[in-house]
Amino acid sequence: MDKARAHVLISGRVQGVFFRDYTRRAARARGISGWVMNTRDGRVEAVLEGEKEMVEDMIRWCHQGSPMSYVSDVSVQWEEYVGEFGDFRVKYSW
Repeated sequence: MDKARAHVLISGRVQGVFFRDYTRRAARARGISGWVMNTRDGRVEAVLEGEKEMVEDMIRWCHQGSPMSYVSDVSVQWEEYVGEFGDFRVKYSW
């Protein structure tokens, strides 16, 4: 299978609704590595690496988000796969 890396920015009501924790759980369930964090401007940012099919599925999940979130936009930038992450984690600082 092809490996892929996506840099994703999610907009809407995505902070204060457990979006990062749900993202971590969803990514780990798909075997995706990388990270997720809140941004200063109110969005959520994530880097997703793994099997391309699973990364694409995770991006579809980002359009829905956590149960209490409201996603208004998902911006995806495809990058070259690096394979630098061993797990998927929540980052807490900029």
